[in-house]
Amino acid sequence: MKSRRTRADLSWLENPEVFAVNTLPAHSDHVVYENEQQLVEQKSSLIQNLDGVWKIDYARNIALWPKNFYEKDFDDSGFGFVNVPGNLELQGYGRPQYVNVQYPWDGHEKLRPPFIPTKENPVASYVRYFDLNAGLKNKRVNLRFEGVATAIYVWLNGKFVGYGEDSFTPSEFDITNFLQEKNNRLCVAVFKYSSASWIEDQDFWRLSGIFRSVELRAKAELHLENIQVTPTLSNNLSSGQLKTDIELDGAIENGKFICELLDPDKKVMRKAEVAIENKRLHLNWRKLQVLAWSSEEPNLYFLRVKLYLKEKLQEVSEIQLGFRNFKMRDGIMYLNNKRIVFKGVNRHEFNCQNGRAISKQDILWDLKTMKRNHINAVRTSHYPNQTYFYDMCDRLGIYVIDETNLESHGTWQQVGREDATYNVPGSKKSWLAPCLDRANNMLRRDYNHPSVLIWSCGNESYAGTVIAQMAEFFRKSDLHRLVHYEGVTHNRKFDQASDIESRMYAKPDEIKEYLTSDPVKPYISCEYMHAMGNSVGDLKSYTDLEKYPQYQGGFIWDFIDQGIEKDGHLLYGGDFDDRPSDYEFCGDGLVFADRKISPKMAAVKTLYNNVQMTLNGKTLIVDNKNLFIDLKNEKFIAQAMVNGQVIWEHPLVVNVAAGKSKTFAIKWPKFNLKSSDELVYEVKESLAKDTLWAKAGYSLGKTQFIAQRAMHEFNPAGCGKVIDSDYNLGFAGHNYQFLFSKEKGSLVSLKYGNVEFLQSLIKPIFWRPLTDNDRGARYGFEMAKWENAGKFAQLKDLETEQTEKYFEIKAYFELPVALKNDLTIRYRIDKNGKVNIKAVFPGALAAGKLPLFGLEFAIPSAFNNYQYYGFGPQESYADRLAGSYLGVYSGKVSNNFTPYLRPQESGNRSKVRQYNLFNASGNGIAICKNETSLNVSVLPYSTAQVENANHSFELIPRNFTYVRVIAKQMGVGGDDSWGAQVHPDFILDAQDEYSVDFTLAPFFKN
Repeated sequence: MKSRRTRADLSWLENPEVFAVNTLPAHSDHVVYENEQQLVEQKSSLIQNLDGVWKIDYARNIALWPKNFYEKDFDDSGFGFVNVPGNLELQGYGRPQYVNVQYPWDGHEKLRPPFIPTKENPVASYVRYFDLNAGLKNKRVNLRFEGVATAIYVWLNGKFVGYGEDSFTPSEFDITNFLQEKNNRLCVAVFKYSSASWIEDQDFWRLSGIFRSVELRAKAELHLENIQVTPTLSNNLSSGQLKTDIELDGAIENGKFICELLDPDKKVMRKAEVAIENKRLHLNWRKLQVLAWSSEEPNLYFLRVKLYLKEKLQEVSEIQLGFRNFKMRDGIMYLNNKRIVFKGVNRHEFNCQNGRAISKQDILWDLKTMKRNHINAVRTSHYPNQTYFYDMCDRLGIYVIDETNLESHGTWQQVGREDATYNVPGSKKSWLAPCLDRANNMLRRDYNHPSVLIWSCGNESYAGTVIAQMAEFFRKSDLHRLVHYEGVTHNRKFDQASDIESRMYAKPDEIKEYLTSDPVKPYISCEYMHAMGNSVGDLKSYTDLEKYPQYQGGFIWDFIDQGIEKDGHLLYGGDFDDRPSDYEFCGDGLVFADRKISPKMAAVKTLYNNVQMTLNGKTLIVDNKNLFIDLKNEKFIAQAMVNGQVIWEHPLVVNVAAGKSKTFAIKWPKFNLKSSDELVYEVKESLAKDTLWAKAGYSLGKTQFIAQRAMHEFNPAGCGKVIDSDYNLGFAGHNYQFLFSKEKGSLVSLKYGNVEFLQSLIKPIFWRPLTDNDRGARYGFEMAKWENAGKFAQLKDLETEQTEKYFEIKAYFELPVALKNDLTIRYRIDKNGKVNIKAVFPGALAAGKLPLFGLEFAIPSAFNNYQYYGFGPQESYADRLAGSYLGVYSGKVSNNFTPYLRPQESGNRSKVRQYNLFNASGNGIAICKNETSLNVSVLPYSTAQVENANHSFELIPRNFTYVRVIAKQMGVGGDDSWGAQVHPDFILDAQDEYSVDFTLAPFFKN
């Protein structure tokens, strides 16, 4: 037994082999109660929470730190105040800093592991006064920190308690001998950097402080120290087995325990009463009639343990558990004998106001949002999460890759190259113990959760014998889970450290190549589809890989943007004068930092759905990809829509067994339609009853089929009055007056009634505000010539023709880019004030990519309401149409702008038939397609404004509404955000011809 250290030593901060001093062994995350009533009420008198307002002194470095602040007579009246849990930098102590790979001190001090900064290593001196609650008096008491970054020294009433480093698992200390009933003074020194910082180089804000709860936990005379349950199923799933191992602490003479297995309704299924003979107890129950646990059916059972000493109840605890089998066979992972596919996301613990001090409400919202969008798995990137997270994953049914708090990316990845010469942990013996300790802390705490299927050794820490030994530790400690580590792809010498072939940001063709090479291991993408900004293009190219048995899914990077809110604005790296910084690279979420769902999620919801429907006129094919459940808990409704309006609906009787596909006939009525009507059949899937994550009626998915396409064309009513002057062509008719500039080659006035609609020239446009993926792929450099090509288009010639039906103007333009022919914009104007516009881009002479082609113009900002018939309700792009459906959608123009962390291309609506813009009086202008549907973007900001803004709050609406009518636009991509190209099917070849054809028509409410 190690002797207790009684003095703190600052040299521990730079010694990787000293990572825990006087800490207690890790144990399961069970909670103990004095009696069963407390358990039912979930209120334990054996726990005293110390969260709240603490005193604090904040020093820039060790030299400025009041080293004796822990002494009993130290005067802390000059200290400030801080909330616990909370990150210091978000409460006015220090500044937040965001870096990805590089270490936060890079460029300020040149360091190598295990040494740490001296100039900037802030020390926070926390002080908390407390009296002991009645339930803890005369008992042994532990002090438990759930999460502190990065290193802590602890004193109580002037006595040194201990030291700890692992930021994301508990540090627990026995403080029994230091406690007093009244006026306890708890002192904690939190150092931002220690040797542990070298292996906590995760891609997140570098925040410090006590960011999870602090508790006192009392132990009865006989205490339940650790409870480990191993529930499994027989090979044919007909019965269950439960192995229970319990470790006790304290006197055991005349002791006994009672174990009860409770079913999901909390009824006793099995009971055992056993006299205690030693401090390790083992119980094995076989042939249990149980229901299996899975994401689809998260059936939970409960083990209630009651501990008695001399017939007096000492403690009671309850573990929720799930019976399941998870194993690999012939290179494929199986859950309960079914091949599993992870439809996952990576997730940081993050709140835009509180940093990593997230609430239970945050966690529950995140997990419910995942379930509502068919996400069935989460990787705890890159550290163990709060216990409540695992509890809720168990209950809601979400698979978990539980990841060790280990990342040392910056020790081997430099700018543009790999160099592992000073990589840690590598194969360095001095780093073995701290890494094994982190693995053990996670495994012991989280072992009982059925949601945890895979242990991960960490993230982006290269490879070596240390991680290989971590993998062996997991395998020996747990026979019922697999081990994951992606880093072996950088050094195949240590390939055995991972049971799974796991890669980051592998392209679909690269994955396919692996899957068709007779591989030994199953494949997952532990990170893919980098969801930075306007992204997640062509997710389908990945989900289509599910046809390969050894493709077992992936985890999108990532769930939530890491933007920090200040003064009502969301900020990113560099905004706090933090240097070095990786700036907006922290904005990679399917969900915005304020927990509003981004448009990207619609594609995920559709393509991750286990129920895939295909509507082919009178037949509906339903493919149920669920592993275990049929569709009896879902409701299906058939609808017929004409021009986006529902004219008929009928419930369908649809049920398909798990893993099966079935075809259903639908008898659609006959409808009297005009040639200008578009008939769309639709089938909607929704919940038939309430669940833990959504109410009955919640929409799960839909499919559509166009039964009749509308015939749209410009039908002019005849030529109106034309005034051919020296500089302008004038057009006048009932309630309208137009001007066309012969000098500019554009309409310059569209006046309906007394209202001027046109506030700018109508110009060709080829550019979009660069997306994050565009910037990463160097499209700005590659396609820069298109940015101002439309702006500086020069009129070459003008042709006019008057017919009986319309007056036609054809303008010929040359661009600062060499074209195969002139770009033309043709106008046809009839006597009712309709304007048909067709622009043709003939193709460039030189090869290359084209961002988009269309026309843009501005109208008054008063026209700030829209209603359109097209794909919606959210923005969509050529490679992100999934989840958008034909319908009629309306709203405010200001809401079309999507607030990505850094402003960029957004707001596009695809497959538009008609787009109406109108003012408060209901009067406005319609943009109507002719032969081909349109892409339409209507924003309160110009392309240039968005391009030049670094934050959304920098965008100030002008007196205009900006309209872009686009023929085609390249996709948004998403394989990664640092070089990946948009997939070939969604690239525009600049040498091709493109045209856009639409009609402008006024409408009036009265």
